[in-house]
Amino acid sequence: MKLDTFLPPYTQLSEIPAMTKAVEEFGFDGVWVAETQHNPMLACALIAEHSKKIEFGTAIAVSFARSPAVMAHTAWDLSELSGGRFILGLGTQVKPHIERRFGMPWPESPVAKQREQIESIRAIWESWMSGERIGYRGEYYKLTLSSPFFTPSKIDHPDVPIYIAGVNTGLARLAGETANGFHVHPFHTPQYLRNVLLPAVEEGANKTGRKREDVSMVVNAFVITGDGDRETTRQQISFYASTPSYRRVMKEHGWEDVGEKLSKLAAKQQWMEMSGLITDEMLSFFATEASLENLAEALKERYQGLADRLTIYIPFSLGEHDALWKTVRKGF
Repeated sequence: MKLDTFLPPYTQLSEIPAMTKAVEEFGFDGVWVAETQHNPMLACALIAEHSKKIEFGTAIAVSFARSPAVMAHTAWDLSELSGGRFILGLGTQVKPHIERRFGMPWPESPVAKQREQIESIRAIWESWMSGERIGYRGEYYKLTLSSPFFTPSKIDHPDVPIYIAGVNTGLARLAGETANGFHVHPFHTPQYLRNVLLPAVEEGANKTGRKREDVSMVVNAFVITGDGDRETTRQQISFYASTPSYRRVMKEHGWEDVGEKLSKLAAKQQWMEMSGLITDEMLSFFATEASLENLAEALKERYQGLADRLTIYIPFSLGEHDALWKTVRKGF
């Protein structure tokens, strides 16, 4: 099991070189950048330049806000710059954000469009390496024009890994069918992973003659090492649980009614009342609680056979949580 970390959403580009150096010095296997307050691709370029061995990637870049060609070019350049250490992590986001934040159309079938994006990106890469004309035709994308002037040079690592993210089974099955990895949302439980997501990944893999092991499961895990962590985590879980499209996780444990109540409170912006609906029992299902010294072992025991890469749901920052990073890294 690899141990990764992720950069805070507010990180400025000017801070990336120093943070990248620190991440590598702590011995993390990889570092992820999300698309929230900044474009993650720019941060990845700086990570590539200022690191030597760590893997890095987007977790996630919003796929429906970009064309396949734009993503193919960006990933190609980042792979070349880093010597093959870049991972293209894609996420669909949700309908309100795609339509109202990015001004793009929401597809009738998000899973089908995500599948076509992966296929078309790989078709572009294959065309660049083979020199043959591209001829991809799907429901959402038709790519039939290529010329030498717009074709980049061949690179040593053209098979850029593509990971996708999701909470429900549709995207998990798609990951099994065609992706190299699957980003598991922090809002999960080991039971949900074992009973719902992993069987869906395996179902998708069987459909295309692959194995579950062909898909790297990347898990972002809530942890609690003190009383302050407990209340902060409780609030975060209540926020995620209020999202209707995440209701399947609550249903797995018979808490669907709590999810419905949380959605109603969120609609009224009654944020302070929400965390009170997350009981200590619920908290124990969503978060790993242990002393700092025992946290690494607790995480490995909890996610053995469920995760191939693990990220603690605490962003990396210079000079903060150093004891946590050192202790957990030593335990891995």
